[in-house]
Amino acid sequence: MEKNLATDASLVREYLQGNEHSLSTLITRHQSRIYSFIYSKVFDKDVAEDIFQDTFIKVINTLKRGKYNEEGKFLPWVMRIAHNLIIDHFRKNKRMPMFENKGDFNIFSVLCDGDLNIEKQIIKDQIECDVQELIKELPQDQLEVLTMRIYKDMSFKEISENTGVSINTALGRMRYALINLRKIIEKHNLILTN
Repeated sequence: MEKNLATDASLVREYLQGNEHSLSTLITRHQSRIYSFIYSKVFDKDVAEDIFQDTFIKVINTLKRGKYNEEGKFLPWVMRIAHNLIIDHFRKNKRMPMFENKGDFNIFSVLCDGDLNIEKQIIKDQIECDVQELIKELPQDQLEVLTMRIYKDMSFKEISENTGVSINTALGRMRYALINLRKIIEKHNLILTN
C-alpha cells in the first residue's frame, strides 16, 4: 500500500511493528493542521514549535508504551494531546484567566459565553472536559436528564417522552443536577469563578 494512501490506523500499526518511517508519514500528513491549531491558541511561533515538538514526543512515548487505543482516530487524539499541552503552557505561565461569578451560578452560561478570548476559550475547553468527568458523579436520573438537555439539546418535552417521567419531574431533576454539580465542583476545587 502506498504511504500516502495508507490510513492513519494502518500507519500506527506499522509503526508499532517497528516501521519508524510510518510515524514520519503520519507527522508529515498532519503537521500543518496540528501546528496551525497550536499557533492559533498561543500566537507565538517559538512556543508553538515547542508545543508541537512536545506533542509528538508524547505521541511517540504513548505509542511505545502500548497505551494508544484510539483506533482510526489518530488526529483527534493528537489534537487532544496538543490541547492539553497548551493548557499546561498557560498554567505554567500563570496566565489562567478566571471567570466572574455574576450572581446565580450556572456552569452552562460559563460554557456558552460567546465573547471569550482565545486564552479563555482554551480554559473553557478544559472546564468542559473537567465538567464532563464530574457529571459522572451525579445520580443516574439527574445525569440522564442533564446529558439529554445539554449535550443532546433535547427539549424537556422530549426528555419527558424519552424517560417516561412528567415534564415537571424532568425539570426538577435538571435543577437538582445543577445544584449537585455545583457541590461536586466545589468538592473538587475546580476553579470556574473568581
